[in-house]
Amino acid sequence: MIEWKEKKFQELTTKELYEISRVRSEVFVVEQEILYNDFDRKDYKAIHLSGFIEEELVAYARIFDKGDYYKNHPGFGRVAVIEKERGKGYGKELVKKCIGVCEKNFEKQEIKISAQAYLEKLYIELGFERRGEGYMEDGIPHYAMFITP
Repeated sequence: MIEWKEKKFQELTTKELYEISRVRSEVFVVEQEILYNDFDRKDYKAIHLSGFIEEELVAYARIFDKGDYYKNHPGFGRVAVIEKERGKGYGKELVKKCIGVCEKNFEKQEIKISAQAYLEKLYIELGFERRGEGYMEDGIPHYAMFITP
């Protein structure tokens, strides 16, 4: 069972920030071989959703209000589940939690994400719809996807 924590940047402990950076690096830089600067200064504006099993960070995403990442929509990104915990439904649970954080903290409106193309089916199962053509982001195919909570 995952214990979820939702914090603004200023509320994160040094240890939590380190673990978030470690997980994001493991998933996006090491596994997916994406060469990008993860320190984009957007973390300051995000709500950080962290999922723990027995005090180990196993799932993470960052969530933004309208205008903090996407100009006209709230949204979320850096959605990650560590490799050893995949296949247990934690990814779906994480996405549902992200939608809930948007509903709880921001004006109710359509949520936008930039989804890696290989995860399109997962997001569609959760109620998202793809709009527009695919595009490359950090060398990986993506789609703009939307959901109205």
